[in-house]
Amino acid sequence: MFKDEFNKYNWDEVQSSIYAKTAADVERAINKTRRDIEDFKALISPAAAPYLEQMAQLSHRITQKRFGKTIQLYAPLYLSNECQNICNYCGFSFDNKLKRRTLTPVEIMQEAMYLKEQGFEHVLLVTGEANKTVGIDYLQNSIRLLRPHFANISIEVQPLDEDEYKLLADEGLYAVLVYQETYHKENYKLYHLKGKKSNFDYRLDTPDRLGNAGMHKIGLGVLIGLEDWRADNFFTALHVNYLERNFWQTKYSISFPRLRPATGLIEPKVVISDKELVQLICAWRIFNEEIELSISTRENELFRNHIIKLGATTVSAGSKTNPGGYAVEPESLEQFEIDDSRSVNEVKLMIEGAGYKAVWKDWENFTKAV
Repeated sequence: MFKDEFNKYNWDEVQSSIYAKTAADVERAINKTRRDIEDFKALISPAAAPYLEQMAQLSHRITQKRFGKTIQLYAPLYLSNECQNICNYCGFSFDNKLKRRTLTPVEIMQEAMYLKEQGFEHVLLVTGEANKTVGIDYLQNSIRLLRPHFANISIEVQPLDEDEYKLLADEGLYAVLVYQETYHKENYKLYHLKGKKSNFDYRLDTPDRLGNAGMHKIGLGVLIGLEDWRADNFFTALHVNYLERNFWQTKYSISFPRLRPATGLIEPKVVISDKELVQLICAWRIFNEEIELSISTRENELFRNHIIKLGATTVSAGSKTNPGGYAVEPESLEQFEIDDSRSVNEVKLMIEGAGYKAVWKDWENFTKAV
């Protein structure tokens, strides 16, 4: 279990070692052909800031070599905003007084057909964490409903047990995104006040359960703004290293969500600048040439316009973060505010204008082949 490896490290010691990295450490990491976790520390350290242009060029070359000039497009499909957790950074938190909504099968298809008309073949199903309302039966039925219409179905929902992941994989589920939010175990409880999500270890063990269930792709990440982003990403990289060793047939992706405004949210404890986020994304690409790097509409137009050349491989477009937001009930409460409100076609034209190809489906229909 990753927990055993995680427990060997001390947050404060890791943080200190990152900030102690020198220019020589950064240059060594840039010039190597194979990089280890210590090199990643150097690349995300303050010492790497003067090397950003060099890192960006290297990240660009590596990305083109591995992924070509393509950007995968996906859309989130929010199924429910019901949640049993109290988390002070999320608009869906149980203690927020808002109208709760869970889409019916008919409404799911209304949303799905809107996305299908936009050209999407990859949908990410998102719910709050409410096991009784949007538990395994609801998820299983939703995947079964959407399976004939999309080439790729992913989920971002509450952590499940291993046998439940196997059930969903049998229905055609391709990927699961599960973010630890922060790897700072002591401070984790400051943000997760009530509900199953407050169990740090159960959440930490989720990628192990996914690997054991044979999931094809696992998405990891932290919520940037809760704790020191450098230390949090070190532990994310440590987690990915462990998973790649133990579940080598599985694909992995990393997302970089920054804390965004929403009803009842706390203010970010730490702020990452755009330059620092570029540094982080380039560091990930230099460290791991195979991993998929995803950028959502949390980021603004200008940032997303530039980052597609520097390491990103997957972007969302035209996103709505409220259940029914595309076609059923556009005015329902969002989980968080998006920052890139361009239409799907506008994002597609931006990608093509940069000399890249917007890819809707770069694989055979996975769900129909199961």
